[in-house]
Amino acid sequence: MIGINRHTLGNGLRIVHSEDATTQMVALNLLYDVGARDEHPQHTGFAHLFEHLMFGGSRHIPNYDRPLQAAGGENNAWTNNDVTNYYLTLPAQNAETGFWLESDRMLELAFTPQSLEVQRQVVSEEFKQRYLNQPYGDLAFLVRSLAYRVHPYRWPTIGQSIEHITQATLGDVRRFFFRHYAPNNAILAITGNITAERAFQLSEKWFGGIPRRNVPPRSLPEEPRQTEERRLRVERDVPAPLLYLTFHMPGRCHPDYHAFDMLTDLLANGRSSRLIQRLQKDRHLFASIDAYVSGSIDPGLLHINGRLAPGISMAQAEEALWGELEALKQEDVSMAELEKVKNKFESNQLFANLNYLDLASNLAFFELIGKAEDINGEVARYRAVANADIRRIAQNTFIRENCCTIHYIARP
Repeated sequence: MIGINRHTLGNGLRIVHSEDATTQMVALNLLYDVGARDEHPQHTGFAHLFEHLMFGGSRHIPNYDRPLQAAGGENNAWTNNDVTNYYLTLPAQNAETGFWLESDRMLELAFTPQSLEVQRQVVSEEFKQRYLNQPYGDLAFLVRSLAYRVHPYRWPTIGQSIEHITQATLGDVRRFFFRHYAPNNAILAITGNITAERAFQLSEKWFGGIPRRNVPPRSLPEEPRQTEERRLRVERDVPAPLLYLTFHMPGRCHPDYHAFDMLTDLLANGRSSRLIQRLQKDRHLFASIDAYVSGSIDPGLLHINGRLAPGISMAQAEEALWGELEALKQEDVSMAELEKVKNKFESNQLFANLNYLDLASNLAFFELIGKAEDINGEVARYRAVANADIRRIAQNTFIRENCCTIHYIARP
């Protein structure tokens, strides 16, 4: 059982804390409730751009990395379609440096033309290298635009178009910052060798004076139910053809989420999983195959994709894959098969929270989607998934009118 303490500042900043006296380090994880889904369709990629801008200097601190490194600390950040997450670690005796740094950039960034230009170039190069000039790089765009019609999940975190970033103005980014980067739109998780009393005292000292901001309520369009199969065929210069299927599924907070997560592990997690054992190892139809859930807060996607083995046609591969999905709809998985997957989840959950930094990230996310204490019941929720649940969601999900199929063909 993970011990959790909590405190909320007058400006709305939520703080969750868990002490770990076995380490000499402290982690601060600051999660902002803003991701690519909060962007305007003509100004996409801004959440990811801010992941970079936040390291370009703040009101009183022109260089973020220098004082952190001088204190023996390290930092990084990541963005997805739901949230933007910043984290740092440093020796416990220098913990206050982390509070000082994070609070100043929450207060206000420097917003200099030079910083914006530098980060625009960095993000533009990342866009080109990872999505335009890499084999299968455009799959994220193809998959999302095929599966979503109105919800902003229809563009990836990097943005819909590189021009949205290259043409971003200082005014655009200032407005985005003050709309979303606010104490009342953030969660601070603090873990490691620091007491709750000290953590809350430093939080009050450094974050307490930052004013609340007018964060607009989120009002996103609901994706309509897909009622017919969608298919796409593209040709690219890639080493092997790839078959990609997606199915709509509920969001992260839905009661069936854990069953969906287990279903994809039954399909393709480990050498003895169904798709890897039967379609890759036994029948040699795929060179590799994978299945996973998006894990998004709003209704997301269950992904299945595989690179075809030499000499195998798309028709062969797709027919065989659907045969395995139909089998899950017709009969229950064995208790041994289900127990194996549950044991993996339990092991993964335990290991995921052993490290103080990973725990800080997990606590912040659980606080966002419910309350941090829910982390203690996660293993039980996976354990509660029954054979009937797997069969039921397979029957309701693996149907043609809920499927988007991409044939990604290697150009001759």
